[in-house]
Amino acid sequence: MDDLEYFSYDALGLGELVRTKQISSAELLEIAIGLAEKLDPKLNAIPIKHYDLARRNSKSKKNSGMFNGVPFLLKDLNNYLEGTVTSGGSRVLENIKADHTSELVYRTMSSGLNIFGKTNSPELGLTVTTEPVLYGPTRNPWNLERSSGGSSGGASSAVASGIVPMAQASDGGGSIRIPASCCGLFGLKPTRARTPLGPASLEGWGGQSIFHCVSVSVRDSAALLDVTSGHEKGAPYRSAHQEKIFLEQINIEPGNLKIGYIEDPNITVDKDVKEIMDSTIKLCEKLGHTVESTKIDFSYEEISLAIATIISSNVAYAVKSQSLLTEREVSNEFFEKVTLQMAENGNNFSASDYINAIKINHRLGQELENMFDQYDVLLSPVLASPPVKIGSIDMNTDDMKTYVERLTQYSPFTGIFNQSGQPSMSVPLYRTKDNLPVGSMFSASFGNENLLFSLAGQLEREEPWAEPLNIMRKKLLEIS
Repeated sequence: MDDLEYFSYDALGLGELVRTKQISSAELLEIAIGLAEKLDPKLNAIPIKHYDLARRNSKSKKNSGMFNGVPFLLKDLNNYLEGTVTSGGSRVLENIKADHTSELVYRTMSSGLNIFGKTNSPELGLTVTTEPVLYGPTRNPWNLERSSGGSSGGASSAVASGIVPMAQASDGGGSIRIPASCCGLFGLKPTRARTPLGPASLEGWGGQSIFHCVSVSVRDSAALLDVTSGHEKGAPYRSAHQEKIFLEQINIEPGNLKIGYIEDPNITVDKDVKEIMDSTIKLCEKLGHTVESTKIDFSYEEISLAIATIISSNVAYAVKSQSLLTEREVSNEFFEKVTLQMAENGNNFSASDYINAIKINHRLGQELENMFDQYDVLLSPVLASPPVKIGSIDMNTDDMKTYVERLTQYSPFTGIFNQSGQPSMSVPLYRTKDNLPVGSMFSASFGNENLLFSLAGQLEREEPWAEPLNIMRKKLLEIS
């Protein structure tokens, strides 16, 4: 199998080839490693590599399950594979090896996926681009001067370039949907607590953060969620009961949906993004859905206060605990400047401030659930502009004011569905005139991934996105 043929399969497709003995899992692994060696010098997507471990696994019986030894990458953040480094993109955790394997990683390996490395993340997953001081910036395969998004930017770059058809990602404020949008991939953030986070930590950012993946195909995302979702022992809460197999939903027509398109005069959206959203609305109407303008009737000042309080408080805890763990000082030698400022902010919040933030999130979730009594799905852009240039959002800057302004202007849409815990997805329907991907974000009521997978399957059939990716990949190979 050559690289171009490899690109033509999704993870389930590659797993089927292994099952029917048309190729071995060891051969697939060598193709993925070969692509990583060709492409990663330009992309910087995979700073941590475990080739030898993966080669040993490809010869074992561990590669059964739905994915039959398909190559896979973990995100270098808060999920652990015993004996391997997870740095969280931070110098304070450089070369620190995990002493256990996370429940989600265990489920991932049990599905047959063969982990051969970890993808780049901004420090502690804190921003919308991936440019940590520790490893340097990850670049977008569509345009190497642009960001691949964050915080799962290494994952999106590796998948978009074709190194793997699917990679682990996480989302605490948009970090699955943002990189999926930047790189022309499908990215679904599941319902709160749908996938496990333990045993090291049983929730992230007050329930805002969750792990899943970015992928080319919708069916890979659905299949992975089927094999990784479910309650873990000791978790503080559970997601809504999963009555149906997610993989089956992608071939079920969603019916004629009523879609609310979120618009707000206080949010400035780039002209290219607006044009793509107009095209998305026309496509939805063509498919028989009704789309009307709506607005979230909730204080954006409260929303911003809640997310800042919860994340900054968690950063303060992380910085202190990681410094104690490693005996490395809390300074710019080991932490980036924005991280240090967020930790300082977090230390200034009181316990009652944190409780207030949690209560704001709960009220926001109630408000959005009321909107889903009126609409089946809510639609918005993922980002207010196409992928930004490398260096424009810098976590090691002294200019905190400019950093915050650029971050909030760029990403005003995704975080509310982390705060509410509701499922939300980026669908890569269109690209700008400069051939930069722009995702359309669809969100549904708590626990209703079934509807999102059904809609995503319909959109993928109507406006397929795999072929433009393969054209881009071929060009990238030619210059590598």
